Amino acid sequence: MGRIVALGEMMMRLSTPSGMRLSNSNHFQVHYGGGEANVAISLAHYGHRVALASKVPNSLLGQGVENQLRLNGVETDLLLKGGDRLGCYYVESGIGERGPMVIYDRAFSSFASMDTIEWDVNQLFKDIDCLHISGVTAGLTHAWQENIKKLILLAKNQGISISFDVNYRTKLWSQVECGVFLKEILPYVDYLSAGKLDAIHLLNISLESTETTDDLVFYYQEIAERYPNVKVLYATERTVTSASSNRLRGYIFTKGQIYKSVQHTIEPIVDRIGGGDAFAGGILHGLFNEWEPQETVEFATAASALKHTIYGDYNQFTEQEVIDFATSSSGMIKR
Repeated sequence: MGRIVALGEMMMRLSTPSGMRLSNSNHFQVHYGGGEANVAISLAHYGHRVALASKVPNSLLGQGVENQLRLNGVETDLLLKGGDRLGCYYVESGIGERGPMVIYDRAFSSFASMDTIEWDVNQLFKDIDCLHISGVTAGLTHAWQENIKKLILLAKNQGISISFDVNYRTKLWSQVECGVFLKEILPYVDYLSAGKLDAIHLLNISLESTETTDDLVFYYQEIAERYPNVKVLYATERTVTSASSNRLRGYIFTKGQIYKSVQHTIEPIVDRIGGGDAFAGGILHGLFNEWEPQETVEFATAASALKHTIYGDYNQFTEQEVIDFATSSSGMIKR
């Protein structure tokens, strides 16, 4: 596998300490993150050569983003500088029965304000094998929807694989708008992160037969029939007991077969944000290494479970640490 490029916005995250309301907090924990950037960082920690294509202001905050990417092994030659501000978002941490709450403040950010493709496309696609994008970027503006469609077509013409994570956010765009966009790009996607609710509400797939014992299989079969170019579909299934306790299982569908991981009980949860990105990074790592599907989904789910145990948006574990965790039976100290 050659170089991988993830394209999307990286933001500053400001989080309350556990037990504090946003309206009453007088200090915040500061982290940097973003859906595509989180996947890029995971892949870099697993030893891949990966770059983030994004744009940040030419300021100390933009330098903070660049520092975080470099610290985590992500190449920054496609990180543009300019514009007026760095997007940010606020997180009120959940606990017990009170779930976390997110408020975005990303309008008019350097990245969101891009109307056209500002990279030299030849440089953007030079020596890369895979382009990773998510629906978060497409949901920012109509201009970004058009940019993504153009970039996907240009990449496919150069034989580059497309990885797309639906990652639907109700605060960014409507289900109808997202569904129209998906139907335009899915004929060109190779690896797709999408779940049952995405199939129902965005792709308008309904379960008509009561004979199917596993409805996720039905939805994935329907997607694969509509879009035979999609080589791999994957998603997680999360059971929420409380904000502090979840059960997590991963699924991957390829060549007409579905594979599921063991179920992880995550309790207590330190930080749930970024768990899905850690799963996506684990899936892509397994695919790029040509692992068997079962091995891939076990690794990805373990990576996601591990992400829940640390603060911040992105995975900070190596491949060996994830494997050790996946094959261990307890939280015993490692000496």
